[in-house]
Amino acid sequence: MTAEQPEILFVHGLWMHGIVFTAHRRRLRRMGRASHVFSYHSLLGALDAAADDLAARIASLGGRPLHLVGHSLGGCIVLHMLARHHPEGIGRVVLLGSPCCGSHAGECILRVPVLRGALGRVLPQWLARPLPEVPPGYEIGVVAGNRPVGMGRIVPGLERPHDGMVTVAETRWPGARDHTVLPVTHMQMLWSRACLIQTLHFLDTGRFLRGVPRG
Repeated sequence: MTAEQPEILFVHGLWMHGIVFTAHRRRLRRMGRASHVFSYHSLLGALDAAADDLAARIASLGGRPLHLVGHSLGGCIVLHMLARHHPEGIGRVVLLGSPCCGSHAGECILRVPVLRGALGRVLPQWLARPLPEVPPGYEIGVVAGNRPVGMGRIVPGLERPHDGMVTVAETRWPGARDHTVLPVTHMQMLWSRACLIQTLHFLDTGRFLRGVPRG
């Protein structure tokens, strides 16, 4: 690791595990960049506990600055952790398709008793609370997708553009320094080369590229 290339900590989304970042982490290793993953119980766990465990994971890594990258619900946990713990030594933060401003698909599923349990506890707790008050010192960038392929297509009234699960509007965190939209689905963000290029450019510079490779 060099001073110009801080380590990166990835945080996964609902129904997932840190292993989903394998493609991105392999590319990072080839670049000589170190990365880590944080896994949590997205179904049986709780929002506060996930944020507390993430803060403990950050403290255990020691090296500073440390960049954070959260996909989907993972980005919401990152925001909640920043507001709850105010950790020092955080470099920059990228949210990948995170429903940080609500989730129409999630709210629709919660209204169906037979499906409600599939969302676990963390996401419903996030949706039930006001947006967390993240201190302004953190530099946050948001990547959204506009390729509408995914489970969300069966949800009535899902506003376009969306990535198959999360609408672009739902990703627009009010405290973000920059926001970009890529032609990818919600799940493609986990292996898309263009998504990683954009993520690294923001982590390194605080801004996203314009006109990057597609997909």
